[in-house]
Amino acid sequence: MKVCDTAAQAVEIIKSGDNVFLHSAASTPQQLVNAMTARHNELKDVTIYSIHTEGDAPYAEEQYSDSFNVKAMFVGANIRRHVQAGRASYIPMFLSEIPLAIRNGIIPVDVALIQVSPPNKHGYCSLGISVDVTYAAVNCAKKVIAQINPNVPRTSGDGTIHISQIDNMIAVNDPLFEHPTKPLSDIELQIGKHIADLIEDGSTLQTGIGSIPDAALLALENHRELGMHTEMFSDGVMNLMEKGVINGNKKAIYKGKVTSGFCLGSRKLYDFIDDNPAFEFLDSSFINDTKMIRQNPKVIAINSALEVDLYGQVCADSIGSRQYSGVGGQMDFIRGASLSQGGKPIIALPSQTRNGKSKIVCRLTPGASVVTTRAHVHWIVTEYGAVNVYGKTLKERTDLLISIAHPDHQEALEREVYELL
Repeated sequence: MKVCDTAAQAVEIIKSGDNVFLHSAASTPQQLVNAMTARHNELKDVTIYSIHTEGDAPYAEEQYSDSFNVKAMFVGANIRRHVQAGRASYIPMFLSEIPLAIRNGIIPVDVALIQVSPPNKHGYCSLGISVDVTYAAVNCAKKVIAQINPNVPRTSGDGTIHISQIDNMIAVNDPLFEHPTKPLSDIELQIGKHIADLIEDGSTLQTGIGSIPDAALLALENHRELGMHTEMFSDGVMNLMEKGVINGNKKAIYKGKVTSGFCLGSRKLYDFIDDNPAFEFLDSSFINDTKMIRQNPKVIAINSALEVDLYGQVCADSIGSRQYSGVGGQMDFIRGASLSQGGKPIIALPSQTRNGKSKIVCRLTPGASVVTTRAHVHWIVTEYGAVNVYGKTLKERTDLLISIAHPDHQEALEREVYELL
């Protein structure tokens, strides 16, 4: 273990040809990322692996392409244009399987760049609010470089690392990345109400981040004894915990706890989580395992989509052939919820884009990828209602999905499907 004065000193152990993993989401260690990128003249063929990261991604810029080869398992805003331009690559993979791929060497990790809390009196640091696939990367990496940051919440669960496991470290006092809550539109609020109407008291929730999950959580204030087992969450969960709506009393595993892989929200949320035993941050191979998900009662999986065709095929990660996000854990939780006693897998989306184009389509846009297949889909929700297409014929599905399409597009969809069938 070496305490370094600067980030530049800390990243000196990265060498050409290394495979470097970046700590995810709010925990992305920006100073180490910047220092590594500053060494571009000294480094060649360094592969950068990550899921979603926050902050800047300078290593993906075109002028550094000889130095860094970017392979992302989720495409966030900071690398989206680079992936779409062909300067970075996307690896489609279920979130549940990424830790196993790391442990099996399919995703090799030579160096892990992470951000952790200061050590406790026993020398243990915390990975904080992003354990997800980072836990596997830290334990498989040959070298670990860390930012020690007092702003990192100390969390229970898998995310502990002894200071002796860290090769190089620097002390920082940087704020963690935050995800501001945006005002909700009338359409989003209506979708949230439709989702809430499907949720019974005592259900176990999986929600993501964004306006529709926020709207659904906002509409649950009169529910009781809800639980959370989710790959990620944001401020809406904290608000329901403070109101006593989420208490986890009906969960079958980790009863009374919010179990998650990571979170991304406000500083208030991070302070609420800090040293709070109500939260368990766990490896994604556990959180997203259908065997674990299905054990909880009435699992409600709330996921989004970019478009859905009239047979129920869900495109959630690309706009045509342009990669937009990633597979993530959608299929893990759609399947887990469908196997849960009383579970409901939900795909929720506005009926049309901001430009007035229907998101319920006869055929997916050419090049679009299918994340959730028509055989896995159950509930589809727009602002015009909620329909369950599971167990329905292709013709029955088209009728149901057209009924929740925007009225301006229903007639055109009916004509298209008549020609298709």
